[in-house]
Amino acid sequence: MKITGKRVLTNLERFILMTLGVVLTAIGVYFFKFPNNFTTGGVSGISLILSRILVDPLLTPGMVMLLINVALLIVGYLFLGRGFALSTVYCSMLLSVLTALLEKVCPMNAPMTSEPLLELCFAVLLPAVGSALLFNVDASSGGTDIIAMIVRKYTHMNIGMALMIADAMVTMAAFLIFGPKTGLYSILGLLSKSRLVDYFTDAFRSRKCFQIVTETPQPIVDFITRNLNRGATLEDVHGAFSGRHKTMIITVLTRTQALQLRKYIHTVDPHAFMVITTSTEIVGNGFLAS
Repeated sequence: MKITGKRVLTNLERFILMTLGVVLTAIGVYFFKFPNNFTTGGVSGISLILSRILVDPLLTPGMVMLLINVALLIVGYLFLGRGFALSTVYCSMLLSVLTALLEKVCPMNAPMTSEPLLELCFAVLLPAVGSALLFNVDASSGGTDIIAMIVRKYTHMNIGMALMIADAMVTMAAFLIFGPKTGLYSILGLLSKSRLVDYFTDAFRSRKCFQIVTETPQPIVDFITRNLNRGATLEDVHGAFSGRHKTMIITVLTRTQALQLRKYIHTVDPHAFMVITTSTEIVGNGFLAS
């Protein structure tokens, strides 16, 4: 199989985004989640609880998370076989290794500040951005997602609901292990986490949809196809008030391209009528696979 320069560049970009997503998640988990015992579900939450129960200086939260993720990767390989994504293995191991490494390089014996609500914001925000970056390139940091992949393969269970129940049970355990104050903060973090992940995922995937009504379509179409390297659809329309025949150009662009197109249209046809909307689900050539 011939590997083109474009494919190499695409894979490199995906690798960088995966690494950045994992690094942001590791920073949020280690510097803000672990010191405050915020237990918002997932492997990191289970690691916090187990490290407190086992009371072994060697079994730090980062080390417990590494052991759990290794076990889950082995189980995932056994049940999912060769189809088990290499990106999941890479992200899962990188997250575990980074967290364990931070424990050695930068020990945290107490929270960074005396403001738990402020730290909760970063404990939820950074991993949410990291997860959104991973989802945007069809990757995952592993953990309980591996269990979800196995359950989805062998059953018809509602995976989202099952994971939510599991996360809720882990969070509720924070009341028993760390007390009501930390438990309430953990519940607040759990409720915020899914909303933030959805928000950032949509933000990364958002595109600008243009409907341009103009009497001089050709310069605009040339700019879209040649300068922006995007496609466009043309429709013959006529004004209900003026009765004049015009052309409507329909195209979908990134935010940066949208700014360029708006500026160009104002120079070639200041009277053009534009409807610009935001969409997070664009399926077709150059966007999401259909």
